[in-house]
Amino acid sequence: MDLKFAPADMQFRDEVRAFLDEHLTDDLRAAAAAKTGSFCDLEPTAKWHAILHRKGWVAPDWPTEHGGTGWTTTQRHIFASECASAGAPGTHTFGIRMCGPVIIRFGTPEQKAHYLPKILSGEHRWCQGYSEPSSGSDLASLQTRAESDGDDYIVNGTKIWTSLGHQATHIFCLVRTDPTAKAQRGISFLLIDRNTPGLTMRPIINLAGDHEFNQVFFDNVRVPKSQRIGGENEGWTVAKYLLEFERGGNYATGLWARLSWVRDLAGTTLVQDPDFRRKLAEAEVDVTAVEMAEHRAVSALALGESPGSVASMLKLQGSVLTQRLDELAIEALGTQVSGDDAAAAVAMGRYLYDRAVTILGGTSEIQRNIMARTELGI
Repeated sequence: MDLKFAPADMQFRDEVRAFLDEHLTDDLRAAAAAKTGSFCDLEPTAKWHAILHRKGWVAPDWPTEHGGTGWTTTQRHIFASECASAGAPGTHTFGIRMCGPVIIRFGTPEQKAHYLPKILSGEHRWCQGYSEPSSGSDLASLQTRAESDGDDYIVNGTKIWTSLGHQATHIFCLVRTDPTAKAQRGISFLLIDRNTPGLTMRPIINLAGDHEFNQVFFDNVRVPKSQRIGGENEGWTVAKYLLEFERGGNYATGLWARLSWVRDLAGTTLVQDPDFRRKLAEAEVDVTAVEMAEHRAVSALALGESPGSVASMLKLQGSVLTQRLDELAIEALGTQVSGDDAAAAVAMGRYLYDRAVTILGGTSEIQRNIMARTELGI
């Protein structure tokens, strides 16, 4: 296992850095720095998405025949890390990282021709319809029904915690098409236009005061069966494939940036405090461990090997560390955190929002179960 970058990869990194220096404008960096949740506002996201689309870099994980870059696993890791380190705002992630790969893997030629170019250009913006009020970690218990009616399904039910649903033009959903089958075997995967009659959305304002989540209601929503991905009642297979993209990621670079942010908030006085300095050092050690685990995973993938349960480990550790660094930011600000300045607003917003990061994308308990089963055989 080689954890060092090859000369060609170092050259590629320099190319990425030069591109970011030229195209990542101050307003885009500022928008990313000011965000308290997982996503930037629509305007900077759309602007950065368009810049990467013009360059041909908006979908690094896609095959070249569908508009991808043809980059190696290592190059994709470098690109994501450099974007995070430079403070880029991100793209329309649900389409690029989740729905697009699913359509590429399971979609028909007609579905690929219709949806993929619009995802690349940003014309279609997607959100995810998985969780329900009574179906979160136990996703297979979902109850949103899709009843067959000729060439269509009639969908009734609700989805909740739908991130960026208010910005989306489309939603991909898991629905129950066979209520008599065992939980995982009666589910299908549908693509639904948000303007379809009967589909409504209610905002959910989070603890940080931000509108990122929504609840979606389906009241006799008619969806053509041509918008089903994969076979009827085979949606669980599609969903598991998509979760591989949701739970993967480059955590270390973002964690390093957040650690640096905490140091800046602390200033020279608090950084010299022995107790606070020890907490920073412990966090630095743990972020380094996450970085090494990421490099191991990239090395394994580059060699065609399976990284095992490393995605679950990175998700678990990345989310726990994010919360620890938020707590250190609040400690660094002290009484200033109750003020109305921008730094205090961002710190408190991130602290409140990130209470959810050990839940979203698969709870910490679920990740521990995966690691126990795959690595320890229990």
